[in-house]
Amino acid sequence: MPTKRKPSPRAAVTILAFVGIVVSLMQTLVVPLIAQLPTLLNTTASDASWVITATLLAGAVITPIAGRLGDMFGKRRMLIISLALMVAGSVLCALTSTLEVMLAGRILQGLAMGAIPLGISILRDELPREKVGSAIATMSATMGVGGAIGLPFSALIAQVADWHALFWTAAGLGALCLVMVATVLPESAVRTPARFDGVGAVGLAAGLVSLLLPITKGADWGWTSPLTLGLFAAAVLIFLFWGIYQLKIKAPLVDLRVTARPQVLFTNLSSMTVGFAMYAMSITFTQLLMAPAATGYGLGHTMVMAGLVLTPGGFVMMLLSPVSARLSARFGPKTTLIIGSLVIALGYVMAFFLISATWQILVASIIVGGGIGLAYAAMPALIMGAVPLTETGAANGMNALMRSVGSSAAAAVMGVVLASLTMPLGPVNVPTLEGFRVTFAFAIGAAVLAAIFAALIPKRAHGAAGTKPVDRERVKA
Repeated sequence: MPTKRKPSPRAAVTILAFVGIVVSLMQTLVVPLIAQLPTLLNTTASDASWVITATLLAGAVITPIAGRLGDMFGKRRMLIISLALMVAGSVLCALTSTLEVMLAGRILQGLAMGAIPLGISILRDELPREKVGSAIATMSATMGVGGAIGLPFSALIAQVADWHALFWTAAGLGALCLVMVATVLPESAVRTPARFDGVGAVGLAAGLVSLLLPITKGADWGWTSPLTLGLFAAAVLIFLFWGIYQLKIKAPLVDLRVTARPQVLFTNLSSMTVGFAMYAMSITFTQLLMAPAATGYGLGHTMVMAGLVLTPGGFVMMLLSPVSARLSARFGPKTTLIIGSLVIALGYVMAFFLISATWQILVASIIVGGGIGLAYAAMPALIMGAVPLTETGAANGMNALMRSVGSSAAAAVMGVVLASLTMPLGPVNVPTLEGFRVTFAFAIGAAVLAAIFAALIPKRAHGAAGTKPVDRERVKA
């Protein structure tokens, strides 16, 4: 069979960045519908919240598994499967008004999140050495960009059309991505022939669900309820036995010895805390912009307007990714990650003191977005500079997972804070200004902690990680 002609580096980066933005959109796709979901799906508010939770859980579970499968069976192949699942899930959601079918579709949409670590690994395998740093930086930033622009994108569609149009639009975007990947991108030549660790995959999925489910639903169930505490205890036990099993077998799903290397460990810890700080912006800034003026601090904007105010922050993430690559090439990705984390902290410090006008929140979100762009773009370079070439998919998947864990923790913590510090406004209670400032303090702490973790990453003797030339003579696709 003739070999697929290799696309130009610019074409490969453009396609994979577009894929990253589209799959990231799935996480915020239904946010504008939250208040209406119980009526639209004829269910309770508590059950309707699973429409968001299911996608987050599916995305967290699939990222390390998809990365490992990509290392073994082909990254482009797994990317195509991920996009096909997203399209199928979107169509399923577009055709239903029942909760059970909607949840099935949202789970399938969440399974597409593995596309981002797969795309990062494809770029490392296929691009010339001098192009890898900036390409990976751009791809990594899409994880934040998609979430940032998803809110106004979804709100606008939901406002002018039937709510099912959201999912038809998602299906169309997914199909476009699928066609571009299938027709333009070649399969990576780098493989890791091994037997897939099915037991490890099941164990990791069970542990993650047991951990993330009470984090995301603890506020509804009660943080001291038997179900919440039982799931946390189950997560500890599952991960303990899972870790022992991973250390014993020859071809584990996750090489814990590599993951425990200081460069990988501290990068992942920094990723988790940056993920926490990023999601805090999505939760708190949106609520501030939409809060009624009668609160004394709210700006009374619609969902669409609130999303538009935050959109520039998403674009700044993307625009700064090449800057991050240049900083990493000159000073090392460790330095870039520290700078990015401190910029995020600066943005929240501004928000702590200046949130009385729309432009102030806009500027704060741009600063936070810029820091996220710098930090996210540096993380894959650090990871790929510390793991074998044949494990880049799994390692990037684990790094993406740590960001998801941080985001889930942020959703839980911010939710508890804003639910606890409230004041009456008519028939309902709304968060107080002090409550928002407490959430900003948490975000500042998380960003500073990310900088500390980054500072603990060992220095490397060579330049920017992740730019090593690929041995094209390895196992061919």
